[in-house]
Formats: sequence, C-alpha cells, structure tokens
Amino acid sequence: MEITQTQIEQIVRKVVSGISGVPAEPNTGGTVVGGKTYLGVFTDIGQAIEAAHRAQLVLKEMPFRKREEILSAIRGLILQEAPVMAELGVRETGMGRVRDKILKHKYVAWKTPGTEDLKTEAISGDKGLTLLEHAPYGVIGALTPSTNPSETILCNSIGMIAGGNTVVFNPHPHALKTSLYAVDLVNRAARSAGGPLNMAVAVAKPTMETFDVLVKNPYIKMLVCTGGPGVVKAVLSSGKKAIGAGAGNPPVIVDETADIRKAGKDIIDGCSFDNNLPCVAEKEVFALQPIADELIFVMQQNGAYLINREQMRRLEKVVLLDKNGKKAINKKWVGKDAKLILHQIGVEVGDNIRCVICEAEEMDPFVQIELMMPILPIVRVADIDTAIRMAVKAEHGNRHTAHMHSKNIDNLTKFAKAVETTIFVKNAPSYAGIGVGGEGHCTFTIAGPTGEGLTSAKSFTRNRRCTMVDSFRIV
Repeated sequence: MEITQTQIEQIVRKVVSGISGVPAEPNTGGTVVGGKTYLGVFTDIGQAIEAAHRAQLVLKEMPFRKREEILSAIRGLILQEAPVMAELGVRETGMGRVRDKILKHKYVAWKTPGTEDLKTEAISGDKGLTLLEHAPYGVIGALTPSTNPSETILCNSIGMIAGGNTVVFNPHPHALKTSLYAVDLVNRAARSAGGPLNMAVAVAKPTMETFDVLVKNPYIKMLVCTGGPGVVKAVLSSGKKAIGAGAGNPPVIVDETADIRKAGKDIIDGCSFDNNLPCVAEKEVFALQPIADELIFVMQQNGAYLINREQMRRLEKVVLLDKNGKKAINKKWVGKDAKLILHQIGVEVGDNIRCVICEAEEMDPFVQIELMMPILPIVRVADIDTAIRMAVKAEHGNRHTAHMHSKNIDNLTKFAKAVETTIFVKNAPSYAGIGVGGEGHCTFTIAGPTGEGLTSAKSFTRNRRCTMVDSFRIV
C-alpha cells in the first residue's frame, strides 16, 4: 500500500514531537514516541544488548530460507516507507534533500546483498575435503552517523542479519528520531515475516556512556563504526574485531581527453546529490588547463553557480571555523542547500542552483578540507602528473574514494595506482561507486581504514573451516 503525502506528514509530525523514554514493554523493547510504541528501542543499553543476544540465539538456528523471508519483508517496508524516512531525516537533521534521500533508501532495498553473499568454498584433494563457511560473530555493536542515519541502519541491518548476527545501534544523537524509526521498521518487518523481534535494537538516549557499555559488554563480539575519525579510532582501540568506515575527501581529475559535456554534468550531479552528504561525493576538482573553461561553462549549465575569489573568501568565513589555529567545517552548514549557502554572502538564486563552484588554488581550505556541502573548488593544472600529485595530496591518504573523467587508459591507470582508494569511479557521477546507476552492491559503510571496503553480509561473518580427511573425495 502506497503512503500518501498526508500520511507522511502525520507520521513525521508524531515522530519529531519527541521521544518520551517511557518503556512500553520492559525487557522486550518498545519505547513510546509521539504516542506510538517503537519496537526494538530500549531505555537501558544493557537490556538492549540482552535482547539482541536472545534474538541471535533464535536467528542462528533459522534456515537461510527463513532469513531471506525476513530480509524480503524488510526490503518491502523500506520501499514503502522511503518517503517517510527521507522527510524525517531532512526535518530532524536539517541536512540533505528529500528526493535524493528517497532514492538512497530505495537502493538500500534493491542492492544491499542478502544471504546470497555468503558463498561456501570447497577444497578437495587426495587427502579428502575441506569446507570454508561464513559464520556469524553473534551480537554486533554499531555506531551510525547523522548524515545517512536511516540508510546506514537499514543497510547494516540487512547485511548483519543475513550473516546470522543481531545488532545493537548507538545512533548519532542529532539523528536520533530518524534512526529509531529505522530500527522500528526492521522489527515491524521481522514480525510480519514470523521472525524474532530485537534482531536490530537501539538505545533511546545514546551517549558516550552507552557507547562505553556497548564496547565493553562481553556479548558484543564485533564493533562497526560509520562516522568521523574520533569514534573510528575509539572502536579500533577496543580490543575487539572492528570495522571502521572513516572520512574521505574525494578528488576528481578531468583531463583533455574527457567528454567534457558529460564530465561537467556528472560532477555536478554527484557533488550535489543529497547536498554532498555521501562520503563518496566529489569534493574538489583538478582540471587540466586546456579544458578548464569549457568544464566550468558546462557545470554552470547544469545547476552550478560560479563565485569569484573575493566571494569565496567571504564564504570561507561562513562555512569554516578557526579551531586551535586550524580551519574546520562549521557543522551548521553541512548538507545545506546551495541556495541557502549563497544567501549568506548576499547572492540570491533559484532552486535550480544545486552547487556552488569556485576557482581555487591547491592549498585553499576548500580544497584541503572535506566540506560535506554543495561547494566545489576547481583547481587548474598544467599536466596530468601535476593533477595526480595534487589530487593524492588532497585525498590525505584516507584511501576512500577518487574520481576521474578521461578516455586515456594510461592516465586512468596512473591515477588509480597512485591514489589507492577503496572506490575509483571513472567517467560517471560519484554515486555510481555505491551502486546507484552503476554495477555492484550498495552500502553506506565503506571500510577504508580496516580494509573491508564496501561492506556486505560476508563482511560481518567469520570464516570457519571443516575438514574431512580421506573421505568425500569422489573424483
């Protein structure tokens, strides 16, 4: 059943009205939000972990067929309620664009792998047969961001449940209501498919104290963090198996062989998608001198507004802060519309403007700092080697994502080898790298620091080996 816009508004108003913190069903989950009981939400982190542990004991005994029935129900409910979560996410956090968030949720439903990702390997020889299989860790503790809150929770839940795990979320406080709505959705879908409740749970009021309990609890066998460098570092120093999805500052190189009309459109489409919140999005461009003017012209034809250097300096004072002698982003402007950002420097534009572009120099703050706003600096370069050197430096060794528009296979190869990023997108918008309009699966936990890359169900499993000597070899 399709949800109407009126129903969406009613749901969003109820959720944003506040979380009472009143447990509806002690020890089983359920916290009252705007008069509605949200399943899988606990006021006590210890109770949440206990509930997830009990659910995992049930889940691990289920056949894969039943897991897939549950995952199918989750996918179906995501598709049905994507507009609700998109509206709620923008309303609560003030970041992003509803249309783009709807699409992100749909791709979570469509392209997050399930149990098909868990492929058994067999090794046979003169001495018998060995099987290698993917086994669950058990209960996973997960930290999620404010930038892609419900998308990350739903994507993680599908992959972790597919792997036979349950998960306890400690959501970002600035996206709490959206995050808890996603947890409730997973539980509603599981219940409709005859699965156990509390395969995905969350604490109603996440704090550093609840995070500390999550890290230290013996039931938590694995930690997954999708967020900034501080929390990623904390998770990696926990002493437990950890997956860390950290920051990036994805550069784009455009050389003289590129299809400039396509490159200009693709870059603006990628940079402006959800107001630059995705960590894979284009953050700075290095354009070879012969094509730079044409590239900027094409960008302006596709929703970009060009500001001059004096305006760029004024904009720096709006979107950047001075912290201990260093420039840092003003979080107030993360994920905001280009129209609102330009208004701060006295420039009035229409809704057709999706991105602010400016010509910059290599060491300008807009080039070196990951803004997560629809602001795109463009640096003119003399040759491909200079472009690669500058792009690698601007990426800061995060090895997250990089992009290039070129028809020169040697240049593409040279940049890919030099930058060593987890994702390398050629001749397409950045979101193609996470399966949106490109091949491959979708994820919102991209583990560069710990090396898993684009996580999926198998990322949340451990390898187990079973060996039978001198038997079952039938050749």
